[in-house]
Amino acid sequence: MEKHVVKIRAINHATHDVLQIVTEKPKEVKYVPGQATEIFINQRGWEKEGRPFTFTSLPNMDHLEFMIKTYPSHDGVTKELLKLHAGDQLIVNDIFGDINYKGEGTFIAGGAGITPFIAILRDLKAKGKLGNNTLLFANKTKSDIILEKEFKDMLGQHCVNILSEEKTDDYQHGYITADTIKKNANLNGYFYVCGPPKMMDAIEKELADLHINKNMIVKEAF
Repeated sequence: MEKHVVKIRAINHATHDVLQIVTEKPKEVKYVPGQATEIFINQRGWEKEGRPFTFTSLPNMDHLEFMIKTYPSHDGVTKELLKLHAGDQLIVNDIFGDINYKGEGTFIAGGAGITPFIAILRDLKAKGKLGNNTLLFANKTKSDIILEKEFKDMLGQHCVNILSEEKTDDYQHGYITADTIKKNANLNGYFYVCGPPKMMDAIEKELADLHINKNMIVKEAF
């Protein structure tokens, strides 16, 4: 796909370190929920520094939306994104991604690994097909949870938040284990997994211990 320059319509904080960026949508940009694109900042010195980010908007919307975790202590693209305003420009490039909806199951996400699931779950809601899909969402603290109210409103008791560094009566504490999965998931459904590499390795081990067939695990291919 050729590169497309898009103007930022709005840029806000979704959490203390996650930006919600809404841009124009070129008619040539077509994707399925769960897919990503390579984004560049259309400014001198940054126009060749592409990074992959997932579409969180639905394909039929008239705009593009991204939820992007920022790292202010790193002199990189996400720190530069924090300096942008409505009217500034980004460049979108190739569209890719292996995470797409195959059937009812359990979404297991860690931190910003939730992003491919945002569009998938929003799409299912729009179609009235949320069914018994479950979300297990791991974060360090409550303040790190992206779109907490939206997911709770969408999934109700099928949305389970687990915090590793904060103890509170309202959330499970610790990490996602085989026991957590067994208590909350349909072991015969699909498992959609996305998160930091160490978490991905740990979850795949837990799923193996539960004898989950690898064909039922949907993740990004690297």
